Amino acid sequence: MQEQPEQKPDRKALSAEWAQNQQGTVDPDLPTIDVQDAREQQVMRIIAPSLKDMGFALVRVKLMGTTERPTLQIMAEPLAEIEGRRQGMGVEDCSLISRNLSAMLDVEDPITGSYVLEVSSPGIDRPLTRPADFHRFSGFEVKVELFTAINGRKRFRGRLLGFTDGEITVVVDGESLAVPIDAIRRAKLVLTDDLLAAAESGHL
Repeated sequence: MQEQPEQKPDRKALSAEWAQNQQGTVDPDLPTIDVQDAREQQVMRIIAPSLKDMGFALVRVKLMGTTERPTLQIMAEPLAEIEGRRQGMGVEDCSLISRNLSAMLDVEDPITGSYVLEVSSPGIDRPLTRPADFHRFSGFEVKVELFTAINGRKRFRGRLLGFTDGEITVVVDGESLAVPIDAIRRAKLVLTDDLLAAAESGHL
């Protein structure tokens, strides 16, 4: 199966969108990291309010697969999880989201032609796509990929220390590295014993 060629996002445009978020003109919980396609942004704006009404937060929208019949992946999580109340997300939740969003996307039609809608939860070793994620998962190990190298590196792994003033801080090889959030192409949690223990105890 041939995948679509990856389109590099406009970092300045994404930074401007985050600035708008801070001013309250756009939902500040919309993902701003790992957004590769203008259609993904359009889908996010369409579905985020309805997801919130259903009690879920949008984690990621990803358009994948062939140009003839792509897959639209929508990743969501219960708002209760963000608020610190353990809830989990099951198959019934995914089915509910799929039914509601499918009807909405059919009307709005942000993607030309047919596609497969796939709804999933983020899982334990989840992607980090929103600034708030870097607060929430501070203390855990992360993998980060950048648009351009910092200190000669575009990819690194280390312990996340949080997010302040537009930058995340990660301890890499014993040294603290500050990374502007708009320099991040992708970021995700690493499946470690600490992360598994926190998930099992409901402390994520």
